[in-house]
Amino acid sequence: MPELSDGDEDDDDEQWMEEERQTVTCLFCHKLLDSVSATLQHCTAEHQLSLVNVIKKHRKYTQSQRSLQIDQSDDFVLFGSFTLHISLGLDDYGYIKMINFIRSTKCAPSSLMELSEGPLPWNKEDFLRPVLQDDPLLQTDLEELCEKDDMSPSPRTQPSDELLCRAQAAEARAKRSEEALTRAMEDLHKLKLLAQGLVLNAETSKSSNLGAVAELREDEDEAYFSSYGHYGIHEEMLKDTVRTESYRDFMYSNPEVFRDKVVLDVGCGTGILSMFAARAGAKKVIAVDQSEIIYQAMDIVRSNQLENVITLIKGRIEDIKLPVEKVDIIVSEWMGYFLLFESMLDSVLYARDLYLADGGSVYPDLCNISLAAVGDAEKHQSRIGFWDDVYGFNMACMKSAVVPEAVVEVVNAETLISEPAVIQMLDCNTVCLSELEFTADFSLKMTKTTEWTAIVGYFDIFFDKGCSNKVIFSTGPQVPKTHWKQTVFLLEKPMAVKAGEELQGRINVRKNKKDPRSLFVTFDLPDKKQTYSLQ
Repeated sequence: MPELSDGDEDDDDEQWMEEERQTVTCLFCHKLLDSVSATLQHCTAEHQLSLVNVIKKHRKYTQSQRSLQIDQSDDFVLFGSFTLHISLGLDDYGYIKMINFIRSTKCAPSSLMELSEGPLPWNKEDFLRPVLQDDPLLQTDLEELCEKDDMSPSPRTQPSDELLCRAQAAEARAKRSEEALTRAMEDLHKLKLLAQGLVLNAETSKSSNLGAVAELREDEDEAYFSSYGHYGIHEEMLKDTVRTESYRDFMYSNPEVFRDKVVLDVGCGTGILSMFAARAGAKKVIAVDQSEIIYQAMDIVRSNQLENVITLIKGRIEDIKLPVEKVDIIVSEWMGYFLLFESMLDSVLYARDLYLADGGSVYPDLCNISLAAVGDAEKHQSRIGFWDDVYGFNMACMKSAVVPEAVVEVVNAETLISEPAVIQMLDCNTVCLSELEFTADFSLKMTKTTEWTAIVGYFDIFFDKGCSNKVIFSTGPQVPKTHWKQTVFLLEKPMAVKAGEELQGRINVRKNKKDPRSLFVTFDLPDKKQTYSLQ
């Protein structure tokens, strides 16, 4: 086998030496020099200016330069109505601008050394245009220029030493590039966090389709979708006749709503809603789900000979692209405990803003959240009073940990001691993301004289828009139970109340910033303020 030639390396050396012999015009006078290096030396000796020092001065990175700021300067990233600025110092383009600035303005060398680290006078796109054609100074690599200055070989340096210097310089450049990349990744991460915070805290409009859930990475959201990959949860939902038959009755009794329409099913699960829509007359149904259950849904659709109407797509609605530009109807069973738990409505609104055609509708289209007072001394004792005496030991300190956990269970309607109060009404065709976190005042009118031990929360669902046969179902304690049950917020201490008395309160519902699919619910009641978690 023939040995590999070292000719390429020799050619590189000759090319480097040839580049060094180019004729270069001085930046500050009309003298012609035979190389870039000679030009730099001439500027230092005759004009008392080290060009390399100027470059290094403005290439320094500082923490403040790399921090994220809101600014209105030339170099910016526009995010919504906010401007995010990252200062990057003198880069390769900045070097080119500087050379052309010096040549075009014929500035004095002393003025360059006096420049501060603030805005640079050549920071304009006009200075990217060469003043001299084929200017060797513009063809010089910025990193290599600085390296040659740092590691210029002495007159006694041998060619091998020269190559060693060049190799060391290349290694140093690679190390600096790696460090710069690390810094850039850190800055991008900071930018993402800051931008997300600005978007979440800004007033959200219908045209904005970004939110905390949309910003979740797939690995951050894996646990949520994995839970819906288990068959048991789908069996429970399908056996919930209040839920499933309400969707069926809405679609089958309003065929004019679905006839020849394109329907999107967000979070299709086993595909039951998609098949209802197909049977109701939809000409095309697109069913989307990220969980593994979608593979069973594909088999179910084929088993029912609906594969020509229903197209199933695996993925989050925020991450995929639909095979159509617009849809006429969006159906989804997105409701969680206390209506908003799991934040799936965020995904439905994302799909609405991106895909719903003008005049189209989301179903269900209306929903509300209600509260009522509960008086159940026996249950309060078993949950809270229990900790006062546990096998002869006082564990009352556990109450502060137990009370803030909201409980999902079926409430006996006989334990209700107030009239219900609606605290929020949502129209899924117009609601904004910002309205899914809210504060509301409420009044509970007591119907019994007893002890108040808890607040129960539940929701009602309406299929209304354009429907000749409107369908409604409730998840409250007074009607047949659903798999959502009710959400109970236990008081730490029971309160005595009288029939006819109206107790005023305030509720705040917000997402957990660390886990936007869970909720924090805060009640501000007479003489007591308590925050509960639903997760």
